[in-house]
Amino acid sequence: MLKILLPTIMLVPTTWFTPAKWLWPTTLAHSLIIALASLTWLKNTSETGWYTLNPYMALDPLSTPLLVLTCWLLPLMILASQNHTRSEPVNRQRTYITLLASLQFFLILAFSATEILMFYVMFEATLIPTLIIITRWGNQTERLNAGTYFLFYTLAGSLPLLVSLLLLQNDTGTLSLLTLQFSETAQLSTYADKLWWAGCLVAFLVKMPLYGVHLWLPKAHVEAPIAGSMVLAAVLLKLGGYGMMRMMIVLEPLTKELSYPFIIFALWGIIMTGSICLRQTDLKSLIAYSSVSHMGLVAGGILIQTAWGFTGALILMIAHGLTSSALFCLANTNYERTHSRTMILARGLQMVLPLMTTWWFIASLANLALPPLPNLMGELMIITSLFGWSNWTLLLTGTGTLITAGYSLYMFLMTQRGPLPAHIVALEPSHSREHLLIALHLLPLVLLILKPELIWGWTT
Repeated sequence: MLKILLPTIMLVPTTWFTPAKWLWPTTLAHSLIIALASLTWLKNTSETGWYTLNPYMALDPLSTPLLVLTCWLLPLMILASQNHTRSEPVNRQRTYITLLASLQFFLILAFSATEILMFYVMFEATLIPTLIIITRWGNQTERLNAGTYFLFYTLAGSLPLLVSLLLLQNDTGTLSLLTLQFSETAQLSTYADKLWWAGCLVAFLVKMPLYGVHLWLPKAHVEAPIAGSMVLAAVLLKLGGYGMMRMMIVLEPLTKELSYPFIIFALWGIIMTGSICLRQTDLKSLIAYSSVSHMGLVAGGILIQTAWGFTGALILMIAHGLTSSALFCLANTNYERTHSRTMILARGLQMVLPLMTTWWFIASLANLALPPLPNLMGELMIITSLFGWSNWTLLLTGTGTLITAGYSLYMFLMTQRGPLPAHIVALEPSHSREHLLIALHLLPLVLLILKPELIWGWTT
C-alpha cells in the first residue's frame, strides 16, 4: 500500500519545488510511475480474498480495480488540464495539481479502508478538493451555484449515514469490514430499523446518483473544468456503488423488501435520463446525463444482490469510468477550439479533424455498449440478473439500451458529421498530447476484452 501512498503524498512537494518550465512534464512522469506501479495490485495471489492487509487498509478483488482506475486517472487529468491552465500564474497551476494529487490520496484511502468509519471520513474528504476545483476553475459564472448543489446534496445524504454507522458500532461493537461479515445480522423489525436501513444507503444513492437525487450531477459536470469532470465521472460516482456493495452485507434481511422503490427509481431513471439526452443541446450536459443513466443500471444490479448483479455492476463501473472520462476529454478538445459546448454551433468537425473523429467514433460505440467491450459485458450481466429477479424489468432495461444507442449516435453525428458551419474558420490541429490522452483511456478498455477476470470482482 505504501509504495503507492507515499509517492502520491510526495507529488505535493514535487509540484511546489519543480521549476516552472518542468512543472507539467515532471508531475506527469511522477503520476504515470504511480499508475504503472498500481498495476501490480491486479495480481492477487491470496486465497482468502484479502491481501496486503494492515491495521487500516487492505485490498480485495472488489476494491482493486477501482483503486487502479483511480491511480490511472491522475496522469490523464494532468495531461488534459495542461492547455487550459497554461495562461494562469504558476502558483495557481501548482495549486491545481496539488488538489488533484490530494484527491487521489483521499480516494486511495477510501477504496482500501477496512474500517467503515475511515471510509466515511475519506468519502467526505473527497468533497473538498472537488469543490475547490469546480468553484475556482469552472468555466461559467454558474459554477458557485453548481458547487453549492454538489456540496449540499452530498452532505444532506451522507450525514444520516454517519448516525447509522455510529448506531451499528454501538450494536455490533465493530465497524471493520473484516469482522462485520461474520457478526450476527439483527432481526430488523421496527420502523426505526427501517430508517436505519435507509440512512445506510441514501448517502451512496445520492453519490451514484440515483434518478431523483441526480440534479447536482449535470450542474457540477457542466461547470467543472476538464479534470473536475473526469474525476467526477470516472471515480467519484463509483464511491457510491462501492459503498453500497460494502454495506449490503450488513443490511440483510431487510433489503429484500425495502429495495423495491429504489430499484424502480433506478430503472425508471435509465429511461428518463436517456430521453433527456436525446434532446440535449449542450454536449457536456448530454455526457453527464448519460452517466446518470449508466449508474442507474449499476444501482439496480447492486440492489438485487445476486453474484451476477454485483459482478456486472463492478464491470460496468470500471468500463463507464474509462468511457465517460474519454468522452469528457473529447468534448473538452472541441471546447478549446470552438469555445462553445452547443452541439449545433460546432458540428461537421470530421472535415477539419479527421483523426479526432476516429476517437469520437470509438468512444461513442463504447458508450452504447458495443460487443465485445466490457461495457456490454457489465450491462448484459446486470440485465440478466434483473430479468431473473422479475421478468418485467426487461421492458425497462431493453428500452434503456435502445435509447442509449440512440443518443450515443446522435452525439456522434451532431458533432462530427454534416457541413462545417460558416463561422468556424481557423481551428488549430489536434495535438499528440490529446491523441495520447484519448488512447490511454480507450486502450485499457480494449485490453480488458482480453482479460476481463481482472475486473470481475469477488465472484470468480
